[in-house]
Amino acid sequence: MLLTRQLRHAARILQLPARLGTMPARQCSTQPKDDLGQDGKSPDDKRSLILRTNLFESAAKKDKQTYIEMVRIFEKRSVHRRNHVEFIYAALRHMEEFGVNKDIAVYKALIDVMPKGKFIPTNIFQAEFMHYPRQQQCIIDLLEQMEDNGVMPDYEMEAMLINVFGKKGHPVRKYWRMMYWMPKFKNLSPWLLPNPVPDDTFELARLAVERMCSIDPRSKVDVFDTKAVENALDHTWVVSGQSVEQSELLEAHSKQEPVYIEGPFVIWLRNRCINYYVLKCAPKPLPTVEQTEDPDDVSNLHNPYVGLDLRFRKGQRAGSAVSTRRRSIHEQDDGIIYAICCTGTSTKDSLLSWIRLLEQEKGNAALASLAVLFKFTSPPTEVTVSDADSNTVQH
Repeated sequence: MLLTRQLRHAARILQLPARLGTMPARQCSTQPKDDLGQDGKSPDDKRSLILRTNLFESAAKKDKQTYIEMVRIFEKRSVHRRNHVEFIYAALRHMEEFGVNKDIAVYKALIDVMPKGKFIPTNIFQAEFMHYPRQQQCIIDLLEQMEDNGVMPDYEMEAMLINVFGKKGHPVRKYWRMMYWMPKFKNLSPWLLPNPVPDDTFELARLAVERMCSIDPRSKVDVFDTKAVENALDHTWVVSGQSVEQSELLEAHSKQEPVYIEGPFVIWLRNRCINYYVLKCAPKPLPTVEQTEDPDDVSNLHNPYVGLDLRFRKGQRAGSAVSTRRRSIHEQDDGIIYAICCTGTSTKDSLLSWIRLLEQEKGNAALASLAVLFKFTSPPTEVTVSDADSNTVQH
């Protein structure tokens, strides 16, 4: 009798899943039924979702104050700060629009969004296997964006990361690596630039020409105004760079061979770029260097700042080709560079005015008897010839 009763009870249990398959499944929730919507989601989750997706796009005024205010609004929405990872990723995507991608205070405000103390590992296994990996990877991405934008963290940020993830957290390890390498590379470049780089085109041109001319210590950077040229069509500025050595190479250039203005080429100054042009000649075979002296002999040292100055050469015949025991830095395989410039309009007329202004400079008298060809690397591809006896331009 007892065995039969147990078998019947087991049969009912086996039939129970089949009956439950027809019943609609319900989701469990710790919130009261009145707080849930028709789709089973709480209004707070909906508002947080809208907040993190539409708040930054719908902002009328995009500046630092508005950005910080939106971060503060998210912090006050809920004590638990649900969807904080999604909010931080959305905030990182819109940093450049608000112009705060290089502000360390904004990155600190985003780190402060994370809940404190919850993600700290309690044993070695949690520390090594990335306790709460989604949250840790979010802050690692934030630190990588700081590194890409050249923002160096400080010691206050270290204290904030330790309060969130502990000393064994992966974001803290990332912070330590940044603090080791970023100070080493901060001032490693010999061409110091203001931070931030100015938006003014003239200042960018001056910085670019000074940077390119630093290869020769005797280079001189001049600023010309095309209004000084008669019949000039474009009235703009020209930033020109040339050294004494380049003037001497131009003086020794053959009068039967033309010189070229090539460009535009692009030089980057951090996140800004500007076009520049080069005055050079066609490629020519360079003389072979003959080693006639002992390089270890210190009894007859040469001044490295003299270069190819003809005044310091002995036995050099007048009018002969430039030949020396060493090659100048301006003599490259693709031609000899005589000068470089940046103009305000980057037009052919402004470049022609640059040539006329160079003729008036000391040491460039030979330029008046040379044919100048415009050789552009991008359209328009037409060639312009500068007549030496007039100010007209032939196309």
